[in-house]
Amino acid sequence: MASLQQVVEQLALLAATGTNGTASADATSTMSAPRGPVDLMASTFKVLFSATALRDWAILLAIGSLFETARRLLAALWRWLINSFFITAVFEEDDVSFQWIMHWLSKQPSWKGARNVQISTSNFNLHAVQIDSNDDQGAHSRKVTYLPAVSESYTLWYHYRWMKVTRTIESHHGGWSTRETLAMSIMTREHGILAGILQDAKNGYIEAQKDKITIFVSDRYNSANGWRELATRPKRPLSSIILDPGITDLVVEDVRDFLSSKAWYAERGIPFRRGYLLYGAPGSGKTSLIHSIAGELGLNVYIVSLSRSGLDDTGLSELISALPERCIALMEDIDAAFHHGLSREFPQAPSTQTSDNPEQQQDMHNTGPPAPTGNRVSLSGLLNALDGIGAQEGRVLFATTNRYSSLDSALCRPGRMDLHIEFKLASRFQAEELFKRFYAPSSSAFAYVGATESKRENGVGAGEEDLCSKDLIDLSESSMPPVRSSSSSPSPMSSPSPSLSEKTEENDSAGPSYVGVSHRARAPKLSLDRINALAAQFALAVPERQLSMASLQGFLMMHKTRPFSAVSDIGAWVEKELAERKGVEKVDG
Repeated sequence: MASLQQVVEQLALLAATGTNGTASADATSTMSAPRGPVDLMASTFKVLFSATALRDWAILLAIGSLFETARRLLAALWRWLINSFFITAVFEEDDVSFQWIMHWLSKQPSWKGARNVQISTSNFNLHAVQIDSNDDQGAHSRKVTYLPAVSESYTLWYHYRWMKVTRTIESHHGGWSTRETLAMSIMTREHGILAGILQDAKNGYIEAQKDKITIFVSDRYNSANGWRELATRPKRPLSSIILDPGITDLVVEDVRDFLSSKAWYAERGIPFRRGYLLYGAPGSGKTSLIHSIAGELGLNVYIVSLSRSGLDDTGLSELISALPERCIALMEDIDAAFHHGLSREFPQAPSTQTSDNPEQQQDMHNTGPPAPTGNRVSLSGLLNALDGIGAQEGRVLFATTNRYSSLDSALCRPGRMDLHIEFKLASRFQAEELFKRFYAPSSSAFAYVGATESKRENGVGAGEEDLCSKDLIDLSESSMPPVRSSSSSPSPMSSPSPSLSEKTEENDSAGPSYVGVSHRARAPKLSLDRINALAAQFALAVPERQLSMASLQGFLMMHKTRPFSAVSDIGAWVEKELAERKGVEKVDG
């Protein structure tokens, strides 16, 4: 049998000669005389580029091109046909519409019945489906939720329209962050169906959020200085904030009027922005008031941390520009960013070493706050971000500081900080109101108090009244148990009052010795007149404008079930607090 080389040479001779006889004779002679690689290559090129071979190649090329063109035309026609019957919408995680759609999908029966799911025990969120469980007690009572798995497609029906939904997650910034995308394809030719879904999703999300506010923080690895949802918090009623008369109404009504005045600003060409500077003593209620205003007006809170590692002037401008129109931008302790780096209490010596490596920056971000050199925001950069050409309009800016005099005058001028409100230390009025709020009965208990007073007036026996309140703790001064401690009796100025201990002499051998109040204890259900009288006595012992509301609240927390003890111990506690403050001032001086 002839070798492959001999066959190729024979074909080359056939192409070179025009007669079969000559080709056959030459082929026979070549089979007996092998030729080298150069001759073999030459023979191969002769066969490929002969007139007959070129014609065959041209025919094959034309046929292949025709088939490929037809395939592409048919594919394009098919896509056009499919697209004419489908509407596809893509939602990205960074956009608020993504939350709307995820929450809407979580309410669909088909979404709840997904067969391939992603299990999570993280904090429950609005767009996750919660697994029903009767186990609400114990260490393993974390809510178990699930979402349909990533990179899977799910089908469902909406108003007799077939839909397909696909979740995908992509890595960004070298794997340091991920971005989730949701693609929804609806079998319909009407855009009104998509608009209806978006409207239903928005309304459902707003309804689910009506009693909550959403907190956002800046994330440098997500969208290169974007916003990331941190948590949702219950709305705090304005009635829970105890300030001097008029302050709460002043700020709330001013913000409300500003948000309703967009047309007035537009007609006069004034930037639609407003800033509030809350300054004063620490623990005086500045942040609490902002929380309550956000809940009252239905605004989300975006926390702008000027001391965030890696944030510079450009990044700050990007964050401010990315704010939505109706929101609260919060800058807490704005003085600390320019005067004491990242910490007001414990300033550190600046470090001369910096790192441009994202991995090292991520390690610093995860392990703890970096050195003060991480703060690269300048005062001019902050001013341009607040009212520069790229500043967002419609947002409400709240800034807090404990050192009003240290702020630059350019930062405090109107247009940047339009309204300055001072928060002072607690007054006797605030102390009295705080005491009333602390020990006033709940709404369900008011009926009990009224019924008890009525029974007393009608001569109901003491035994029956005691039966109604037998599970309550009698905290009158005559019933206070003696204190038992393993150490010698301390002075009132060095330790909590003896009334804080629930250890009795009868239980010496049975129970431990401790200082504090058990959380299972309950305060007595006093009448409103009795509470008002105790509150007045409590306020008289509180010096005017010398203690913060936070410190008073902390004191009452130690007496949360002992109103009588709170009144009797407040004097000694006030003396101790003032003495400690004077000692700190002497050390600082």
